[in-house]
Amino acid sequence: MFFLFLLCLCGLPLRGDAQDRAALWKGNDRSGRCHYTFTVPSPMEATCPQVGGPEVEGLKTRLSVLEALVSQLSGKDVQPRGGHQGVGARPQPELQEALNRAVGERNLLQGEKERLERELETLKLRMEEMRRETERLRSRPCLAQSPAVAPSSTQRDWDRARPAAGSNQMSHLMTRPNRQGDSSNLRDSAWQYGALGFQEVKAEVTEVPAPDTNVDNTGCGELISVGEPITHRKADNIAGKYGVWMQDPEAVSPYGPDMVWRIDTIGTEVRQLYGYDDMEQLSKGFPSKVLLLPDPLESTGATVYRGSLYYQRRLSRTLIRYDLAAEHVAARRELPHAGFHGQYPYSWGGYTDIDLSVDEKGLWAVYSTSKAQGAIVISKLDPHSLEVKRSWETSIRKASVANSFMICGKLYTVASYAARDTTVNRVYDTATGQGKAVSIPFKNKYGYNSMIDYSLAQRKLFAWDNFHLVSYDLRLGHQQAN
Repeated sequence: MFFLFLLCLCGLPLRGDAQDRAALWKGNDRSGRCHYTFTVPSPMEATCPQVGGPEVEGLKTRLSVLEALVSQLSGKDVQPRGGHQGVGARPQPELQEALNRAVGERNLLQGEKERLERELETLKLRMEEMRRETERLRSRPCLAQSPAVAPSSTQRDWDRARPAAGSNQMSHLMTRPNRQGDSSNLRDSAWQYGALGFQEVKAEVTEVPAPDTNVDNTGCGELISVGEPITHRKADNIAGKYGVWMQDPEAVSPYGPDMVWRIDTIGTEVRQLYGYDDMEQLSKGFPSKVLLLPDPLESTGATVYRGSLYYQRRLSRTLIRYDLAAEHVAARRELPHAGFHGQYPYSWGGYTDIDLSVDEKGLWAVYSTSKAQGAIVISKLDPHSLEVKRSWETSIRKASVANSFMICGKLYTVASYAARDTTVNRVYDTATGQGKAVSIPFKNKYGYNSMIDYSLAQRKLFAWDNFHLVSYDLRLGHQQAN
């Protein structure tokens, strides 16, 4: 007991000294909850060491700057740490707009990249096909050709009597001295093997009637030949890659017989019709008249006849007769069951479903229907009311030919629109209802012929070949009597 009493007496001064330095704090925090805090000074340490003081402050500063940059890019007003609003933290519309523009340009470039990659793959496939075709042609053996005609007895006797190769009698044809006195061998490689004899040559010859005695360009004979293309003008801009140009064979006042009409057919709203006083003004590019059509035109199948422009209305099978003098629509009528806007075009496309033309027999429409299953249908039209007077269904697939034209009631088709040297390959006579294959040379000088029509005014072919307005002279045979 005495020991415990001494211990209590010693603890009283220590307790009083600790009470002088201890502190108790009571208060509410920000959320309203009560907190008790009891602090006692350390009896061993005079000061507390700083744990990351400058480093923590530096991290706080960098974090505030980072939040400000994020707010600039996102367009949001972010309060940085420390309670102070950053200078560049407010939303800036111009930065957002620049970001959107950059994203849009990136998307465009990505789309262009994908398109170029697809084209590259297509080119690789084409190159591989060409390589395989080349290997196939190289590996194909040459077929031995037998003589087309057996040599006659006279020819065989002459062969036996002929001197051998290299004899003196033929030496002046086989060799010649050069400047140094040496002799240069002039023999063809085909003559160096075996005995000398005739070399048989086989050729295919197309029989064509003599034009000097069988030409009648004033009548309605069958087409014999098409001349070289003559260029009259090149279009000024991209709108003139495709088009149609024409002359009225029966012009009506106030326009004369020399008036030339032109329409550029690139675009969705083709309405402008240009008129030129003559071919010279066309070649110079000086129109004297510009008309705005009330309805947009479809493709390159328009024509002019008896003072009116005849054309197909865009996105429909409706035909329109537009009076050039009165400048208004004189008639309109649907072409029954005709395909339109890419259903039955020519092989080059271009929505060439309905092709109108004029010849010695009148106004024609060349098209196809679902009943004809893509075969060419020819219809004779009333030029005043556009009513179909009579129709002929041919066996010519419209998509298999590049273009067509009418001369004297006969339909002629062209095989290719892009090949530089092609042919007029088919003819169909509406007078007999019969068709046949022909082979009349035809040239696409500029490699993309989108319009070929017969001009009754000049009795020539008018064509629109890859921006160029060209014409072709024609040779017709005598009209055969029925």
